[in-house]
Order: sequence, then C-alpha cells, then structure tokens
Amino acid sequence: MNAAEMVEVVLPGKVEPEGLQVRRGAVPTAGPGQVVVRMEATGVSFAEQQMRRGRYYDQPPFPFVPGYDVVGTVAAIGEGVDAGLVGTRVAALLKVGGWASHVVVDAADLVPVPEGIGAAEAETVVINGITAWQMLHRKARIRAGQTVLVHGANGGVGSVLVQLAQVAGAQVIGTASARHHAALREQGVMPIDYRTENIPARVRALAPGGVDAVFDHVGGRSIVDSWRLLAPGGTLVSYGSASTRDDEGSKQWPVLKLLGRVWLWNTLPNRRRAYFFNVWAGRALNRGRFQDRLRADLTEVFEALRRGEITARIAAELPLTQAAEAMRLAESGTVAGKVVLHP
Repeated sequence: MNAAEMVEVVLPGKVEPEGLQVRRGAVPTAGPGQVVVRMEATGVSFAEQQMRRGRYYDQPPFPFVPGYDVVGTVAAIGEGVDAGLVGTRVAALLKVGGWASHVVVDAADLVPVPEGIGAAEAETVVINGITAWQMLHRKARIRAGQTVLVHGANGGVGSVLVQLAQVAGAQVIGTASARHHAALREQGVMPIDYRTENIPARVRALAPGGVDAVFDHVGGRSIVDSWRLLAPGGTLVSYGSASTRDDEGSKQWPVLKLLGRVWLWNTLPNRRRAYFFNVWAGRALNRGRFQDRLRADLTEVFEALRRGEITARIAAELPLTQAAEAMRLAESGTVAGKVVLHP
C-alpha cells in the first residue's frame, strides 16, 4: 500500500458481505484538536453485522465506512495537539469509520495502549472490553462469591465478561453451543447449550436461589427469562437484541421494547434492577466526563490484559481488503474470539 494513499472499506447499502466496496484516496489531514491514526488493527463486531442489514438502531445513512473501534499509531496531529503523541500506539472507540488505513480521531478520544500489548491483542478488548468492564463494574457491581449468567459466553463481549467476572471472584454460568463447552469448562465456566437445553431449568438447577446478575445480548423473549432468573438484589444488564438481527421492519422497535421492559421492571416493588446498557450513554450530555470514564475503564481492561488476567481471543486476522471474507467468517458462528482486520 502506498504510504500516501488511504484504503477504506465502504458499506454502500443493505448488501451481502461481497457487496462491501474497497475505496482508495488521499490520506486525510487532521483538523484542530484532531490526530490521524495509522490503523494497525480494527475488527468485525456484532454491530457491523447489524449495520450491513440496516438493523443497527442508530447507524448513519448509507453509504458509510464501518468499523466500531481502531488501534494504531498517531501519524500526524492537528493544531493544538501535543506533538509528543506522534508515534504512540493508541486505541479509540468510533462506532463507524475504523475500516480504513488512516482514521481521523479527536485527540481527547484516544486511549494509550500500554507497551507489551500488540495491536491485534488490544483490538480484541476495545469495544468488547469496555462494554464488559462497564456492565460488570458500573452496572452490576459484581463482588466475590456471587454467581452470574453470561449469554453467549464464547462471543466477543461474552468471553471478556467471563474472564473479568472470574477475576472479580464470581462463579460463571455461560450459554454457548455445544462445541464451545469443553473450552468453557477448562475456564471454570458451567456451560449450558442454548440450542438443546432448557436454559431457565438448567440455571435454576445450578443456582437454586437465582443468579446475582444476567448479561443478556439476545433480547426478544430471552430477556423475560433473564429477569425471572435473578436472585433478590440481582441485576439484569441487557445490551442488545441479537435475536432480531435478521428480522425485517423497524430497527428501533426491538430496542424500544427492551427499554420499555427495563423501565417497567424498575417500577415494580422488588429488590431487583434492570439496565439497558449503551456504551455511548452520557456522551451527548457531558463529553468530558464520558471521555474520562472511557479512558479510565479501558486502561483497566488493558492492564488486565497485560497482567494475563484476561486473554486476547483472536479468531482470525485478515487484510482490510478482505473485509468481505472477514465479515462472512465473523457471521458464520464457527469461530471463537474476534476477527481482526489489519492494513
């Protein structure tokens, strides 16, 4: 790739993975308060899978460049930015725009990546790690000795949730397809096959008094079972509606239904709590506070990775120009961990 050329992948509309378009152009320049990050790793998250179907609830209009997060090196800076940032490895949460060789980012949104962590390793825990950390510690406030249920325990967010929960001293029950059960057992997780087993019955057998927290990305009917499985004082954290990924109709309606349920449950006279987690919550109201919290929490996740308390789950690494193959692989359900793209 020409150093003076930018390569990016464009999502032109609701297309199959092969419909993604590779576009080349001039490297962008940084404006005041901004930097240009030379991408070293980005990835395929569940959000991109929803976006290509037009199902992500606040995605921009087509066409756009997907890419929820990015890890790379600061290549250039704009006016008012510390020159010492040039050459440093950083991570940033973007929502869109990461599938490009060069990405313009506000300097205030950068999080330093500690030495000793590779770009692909760091990439696996940016959106997945910050989501898991904030749900576990800022919402559910998990403590040692508690028991939690993680849906999709082998997935991108789920696998980090499992490890962080265990670091906190919690026991973990995890749903996953049968082929992932041996690996989960090796981690000390109590696995449940969501395809063949009665999840509520199995959870009640494993935790007769209920669980202290449920982390549910499935949505739909699953969310009601998740609420009913909580012990007194327990917390439900809903963070998606994966079960509606392939549905037609309004992309907002599944999320609005989840929000409605959460609001209703929290009005009931009981000791349980429910949240709908959105990693971007609060950004519009107080961007400085949002950035400070994001930086602090992602730094904690990076340190846990550096200490070996959590591991980077890299399912595959492919070049950016093979984004279609990467998307197809991520959607196949056959891999554990994150599919990472590099320049």
